[in-house]
Amino acid sequence: MFGNYLIGLREGLEASLVVCILVAYLVKTERRDALRPVWLGIGVACAISLAFGALLEFGTQELTFEAQELIGGTLSILAVGLVTWMVFWMKRTARHLKAELHGKLDAALAIGTGALVATAFLAVGREGLETALFVWASVRASGEGSSAPLIGVLLGIATAIVLGWLFYRGALGINLAKFFRWTGAMLVIVAAGVLAYGVHDLQEARFLGGLGNKAFDISEVIPPDSWYGVVLKGVFNFQPDPTVLQLVVWALYLVVTMGLFLAPSRASGTGEADGVTGGGRSGAVRPRSGTG
Repeated sequence: MFGNYLIGLREGLEASLVVCILVAYLVKTERRDALRPVWLGIGVACAISLAFGALLEFGTQELTFEAQELIGGTLSILAVGLVTWMVFWMKRTARHLKAELHGKLDAALAIGTGALVATAFLAVGREGLETALFVWASVRASGEGSSAPLIGVLLGIATAIVLGWLFYRGALGINLAKFFRWTGAMLVIVAAGVLAYGVHDLQEARFLGGLGNKAFDISEVIPPDSWYGVVLKGVFNFQPDPTVLQLVVWALYLVVTMGLFLAPSRASGTGEADGVTGGGRSGAVRPRSGTG
């Protein structure tokens, strides 16, 4: 459940910040007439993300076991690729996010209503589709046959919405660069488990070999049905009897990706995400802090 909460929080906060920046900019520049198409684009993005999640959940149930495992493994690996790209993208562009969105919004305002809808849709839709895919893959990997993963995601998204509203009101100050750095590192750990599980799916689909070649088996030490086994499975996608290929892929991904992610970037400075930190008078996202 914690892993899914983290996914909902991280992806939801990115989407909340995007909405916060777009809305605040339109209010500050006295373009409230443009708010309706922006909210329309956001609503369409949310609806498509939900439909995509439903398609992933129910669209493969009538397939054979091998086909389900092949699709599940492929989409799990795709989800890991998207999340990996996302955490590095946010690390690189967080401090310039506000300026980038303002530039796109200015261009859309000059074109017309359709461009505004498209701008809001693309800005939020990417986060929604990534969230739906990665949550689906993570739930499959955790193997929880309950509503706990969904509850975790919803709680994470709800937390992100509250945080986004507080940012907009200028009532919350936080170092977003550090926030995204720590949550990004934790997501890399979760993604490593999803990747390993995706490899296992492909092995069960007979697309990859080595299914019977176990690296180790500590099921007696950490029983999968024990409370701590369930916690490890739900948070880190831990498997007590991985194959050699799973273990190699997991270790390579974790070591290489975490090393690159934690390496200091050239653009490191004050650690503020382009001033979008909320908090009192700096209030880069407050609608009443100037004329834009």
